[in-house]
Amino acid sequence: MTQAPPGRYLTREATSPADITRAQILRAQCFQTDVQPDIDAFDAKARHFLVEERASGALVCCFRLSLFYGAALRQSYAAQFYDLTNLETIAGALLELGRFCVHPNWQDPDIQRLAWGRLAQVVDRNKVALLFGCSSFAGTDPTAYRDAFAHLKDQHLAPTKLRPTVRAQHIHPFARDTHTADPRRARQQIPPLLRSYLSMGGWVSDHAVIDRQMTTLHVFTGLEIAAIPPNRARLLRALA
Repeated sequence: MTQAPPGRYLTREATSPADITRAQILRAQCFQTDVQPDIDAFDAKARHFLVEERASGALVCCFRLSLFYGAALRQSYAAQFYDLTNLETIAGALLELGRFCVHPNWQDPDIQRLAWGRLAQVVDRNKVALLFGCSSFAGTDPTAYRDAFAHLKDQHLAPTKLRPTVRAQHIHPFARDTHTADPRRARQQIPPLLRSYLSMGGWVSDHAVIDRQMTTLHVFTGLEIAAIPPNRARLLRALA
């Protein structure tokens, strides 16, 4: 068990099937899935992490992590939706962050900060070169996020040599849209997890996948660890 610095919350790795079930129930609540708890085939091989309130033990955040090297990346959750061939050339470990969610009644920014601190510890211990995942927008209507997508196109597309290509049947190719983003609306539309990625130098695919099963739109999101600003990296390691 790994404890956060003294404060309101505790962050730790799941140590039992009961811990994982609690995470799956929270995931179902956050993603509003029809099936509860939210279980998929990728849970069995992943490490699961919890953020709890110390006083009550309430589960306020959860996520899972899976480590890949080279062509094994094809076994990741994201590879169901994106062709990740370009990423297989990366030297070093690739860490997939999945099913990251914060309880809707616990919108304390410290929760996400502590989760990122725990992530930093795993990244350092495994010498991870790239952190990646699917960043979700609620709902399946791309027009609701037109400013956000225009901002992503203008400022945060993946480098061409690493850019994921299309695999899913239902997508929104937002990089083809000529809409000019309204900065204020774009900030409001971008989910907190994706904002965190972008603030550290993260980038996204040039299209969003329309995932009707999870009732979300999502973009592939990558963060090259070597590109994280040194000051930000020091803060994350301090939290870890």
